[in-house]
Amino acid sequence: MKRPLALLERAGIDPYLLAILATVALAVVLPAGGSAARGLSAATTVLIGLLFFLYGARLSPRAALAGATHWRLHLTILAATFVVFPLLGLAAQALAAPVLGPDLARGVLFLCLLPSTVQSSIAFTAIAGGNTAGAVCAASFSSLLGIVVTPLLASLLLGGAGAVRLDAAAVLTLVLQLLLPFLLGQLSRRWTAGWIAAHKPVVTAVDRGSILVVVYGAFSEGMVAGIWHTVSPGRLLLLLGVCVLLLTAALTVTDQGARRLGFSREDRITVVFCGSKKSLASGLPMAAVLFASSGLGLVVLPLMLFHQVQLMACTVLARRWGAAAAAAAGGRVEAAVPVGRSGGRPAFQPRGAGGELPDTPA
Repeated sequence: MKRPLALLERAGIDPYLLAILATVALAVVLPAGGSAARGLSAATTVLIGLLFFLYGARLSPRAALAGATHWRLHLTILAATFVVFPLLGLAAQALAAPVLGPDLARGVLFLCLLPSTVQSSIAFTAIAGGNTAGAVCAASFSSLLGIVVTPLLASLLLGGAGAVRLDAAAVLTLVLQLLLPFLLGQLSRRWTAGWIAAHKPVVTAVDRGSILVVVYGAFSEGMVAGIWHTVSPGRLLLLLGVCVLLLTAALTVTDQGARRLGFSREDRITVVFCGSKKSLASGLPMAAVLFASSGLGLVVLPLMLFHQVQLMACTVLARRWGAAAAAAAGGRVEAAVPVGRSGGRPAFQPRGAGGELPDTPA
């Protein structure tokens, strides 16, 4: 079982995304309806609360605050996440709405309002040789702020179309389903942190299983309502193209912005990976709370496509930058250490052609 998963990961394919696609296929073939749909809705509510409880229990306040003094780095990443990306989303929504339709276009904008990922942002930063401590802090801040900022942005930018309502009842739902479980998870760390650290496979299974239930519920309701008959293969390809263009723009803006602000190589890598990625794990539960259930499947489809695009692209970038950093470090060591003698003087191993880290991402 491990070998096929390893082969998929080496190919840049997220096995979990395949599980999500299988869940979508199940919802298409066997959607939940009637009493099953009502039971699924209740289970989804409970599982979303559990999901955010686990987020809170896993997030160490000490780790999140460890790099808080590097305020320029964190403000840059937060600006990329909650200012630059929404602006890109507004432009993409306006340009793509005539061909994608209103629901998919809203989904494109919604994904641009989400916080950054936590685990993968940190992992890619570490692989590429970036500022890992800064990535831990920045991604944690983004995830925490997203619980409040994303619903506010969604209400501001999507509420006019009637897609998102943030009235008193909706605010209470957000607090009870997202914020309260997160805070309870934080308060429970004294008793739960050790158990969670010792049982990571179980926690991961609950975490990912909860998201699969949310996906199944969203796409089931779409099938029952008949909205999937409106999505053609051509529109899916166009949506994929929009996701690729969005990610390309985000990577370019974060990289060039970090350079112009004078960040070091390590901090530039952190800005790129933390400022250009969007969280599927946070986005799907939030969408289930914020949007009407009948159109939820179309709203989250752009996020699911973007998730795979960002994983594949960032895997390539992280490995390339990491290899370049290793080659540069190896070149410096070889240039400084004598490897032989010639004519009574030390002979030094020259640096290779790939010894220096490229100044621009490629």
